[in-house]
Amino acid sequence: MTDVGGGTAWTEDLRRRLDELLDEHRSMLEHSLDGLTEEEARRRLVPSRTTLLGLVKHVTYVEQVWFNQALTGRSLQEVGAPSTPDRSFILHLADTIDSVRDAYAAACADSRLLVRDLSLEHEVTGRGRRAVWAIYAHMLRELAQHCGHADILREQVLSAREDRS
Repeated sequence: MTDVGGGTAWTEDLRRRLDELLDEHRSMLEHSLDGLTEEEARRRLVPSRTTLLGLVKHVTYVEQVWFNQALTGRSLQEVGAPSTPDRSFILHLADTIDSVRDAYAAACADSRLLVRDLSLEHEVTGRGRRAVWAIYAHMLRELAQHCGHADILREQVLSAREDRS
């Protein structure tokens, strides 16, 4: 491996930066619920099941699939995840901002723990054969897409507040 600037191997810097990017996007999604009422977080503004609370619940599922099932080979049932992506958006009466945030934080902590000792080149087989770097790339795409959804939904929710004032 060749060192690049400052004596740090580029793959170590890359891993650190990928971890930072994941955590930045995770934080953006979690904070999309800041200051909202339970009703606002559940508000349906599009024909699909996509709500702000549902998005955070869905990315919890995404963490469970790509950083748990893909790394461990455990089934979705063993991981505690819904059976399909669509079902991951379903909100139950017991789902609150706090409970969904807590579940998301736990899934992210599990993800960090499961990947901690694996190199980016390490091959996993839980959802088909792939390198850990491919899981990082997939997760960054998923999280970036859902951050965009959350930005738009949050803007609509906050705009509706202003319209009522």
